[in-house]
Amino acid sequence: MGERKYFGTDGIRGRANTHPMTAEVALRVGLAAGKMFRTDDDRRHLVVIGKDTRLSGYMIEPALVAGLASVGMDVRTFGPLPTPGVAMMTRSMRADLGIMISASHNDYADNGIKLFGPDGYKLSDEIELKIEAMMDEGLDQDLAPANKLGRVKRIDDAPPRYIEIAKSAFPKRLSLKGLRIAIDCANGAGYRVAPTTLYELGAEVFPVGVEPNGVNINADCGSTYPATVSEAVKRYRCDIGIALDGDADRVIICDEKGHVVDGDQIMALVGLAWARKGRLNGGGVVATVMSNLGLERKLKAEGLTLERTKVGDRYVMERMRAGGFNIGGEQSGHIILKDYATTGDGLMAALQVLAVLVETGVPMSELARQFEPVPQLLQNVRYTAGKPLEDAKVKAAMAEAEAALNGSGRLLVRPSGTEKLIRVMAEGDDEALVKRVVADVSAAVKAAGQ
Repeated sequence: MGERKYFGTDGIRGRANTHPMTAEVALRVGLAAGKMFRTDDDRRHLVVIGKDTRLSGYMIEPALVAGLASVGMDVRTFGPLPTPGVAMMTRSMRADLGIMISASHNDYADNGIKLFGPDGYKLSDEIELKIEAMMDEGLDQDLAPANKLGRVKRIDDAPPRYIEIAKSAFPKRLSLKGLRIAIDCANGAGYRVAPTTLYELGAEVFPVGVEPNGVNINADCGSTYPATVSEAVKRYRCDIGIALDGDADRVIICDEKGHVVDGDQIMALVGLAWARKGRLNGGGVVATVMSNLGLERKLKAEGLTLERTKVGDRYVMERMRAGGFNIGGEQSGHIILKDYATTGDGLMAALQVLAVLVETGVPMSELARQFEPVPQLLQNVRYTAGKPLEDAKVKAAMAEAEAALNGSGRLLVRPSGTEKLIRVMAEGDDEALVKRVVADVSAAVKAAGQ
């Protein structure tokens, strides 16, 4: 595979107004992606664009639109809409391409561009690399003639359509009546659709993080800062708390006592509930190498498997599609429910948790601990020089660590995709041993990368 110049593991991302997150790069993405998905038949071509609530969205969206219109693509802009909503609308409206402008759980100063194919799935590495190659062409190449330019409209019916699709994923015979739900929308893309969906399903809703101003997205709120939803649960005496991230493709839950429930526990809860109903496909769940060993053991005890992939929800989804699985996700709260969505969807995942809560009639705190997590420790080691992972001493330290954990735990050492960092993670039943192993390997990496 070629070296990526613009695209990372999840689209193009960076500091707004510095390369690659500039208006010029956005214009080039519009031109290249438009040409890539343009076909020779004489029908109109359509691209749909959603965004989160970042200030820089006002700069990136028009640049994308200009690029797309100049190669003859019609464009419909949605305004703020969750990432999974954009993926869904791409398919629903028979668009040739879907684009989401968001940097997900990062702070407001970052932004990003994610692309979805006509099937609503994130583009493959191959197509992204082809788009990259086209982005460096001249801006005046292969443009549409004056009478074939694209037309652009803002449409307002995407959020209500997304709400209806989300509601239909909640079992018809159940209702959220009588439930008090705190929801933290991270001042992001879900700030209207998520509370509305819960309200229309019958809940008493206590929303926080629903006053976006362009710069407060993910700021001390949302799934990466669960203290806010936890506090709201206690203040409003709620039965459950739900925290989404800035583009609403992640969710973290907290119980009625304010204790946080991570993505691993959510996958176990929904996966086992579906397995009992005969709804779980593929004989297990797909997660990444970061998911806790406790999850793997719990599924195994129930006769189910845990398949592991590289970090990144796109890799989880690829494995799910290949193996016929319908639940997968990440510890961080990306939960993919393939029956309902083509990408992680925080609201859809929360609704499945709520379905179990309503059906069992027990408090969330009793559902929250599906398994005992084993001690897990992650350390990020910065380095300046060379390739520490190829160093003989680092390899020796890793081999020693593997031997020490010997079947009762696991070691994971991987480079960051975006910066000069090596992530050293270990987990196992013996916490002291886990700490020692991480310290030893981290020290070797540090020494090798000076």
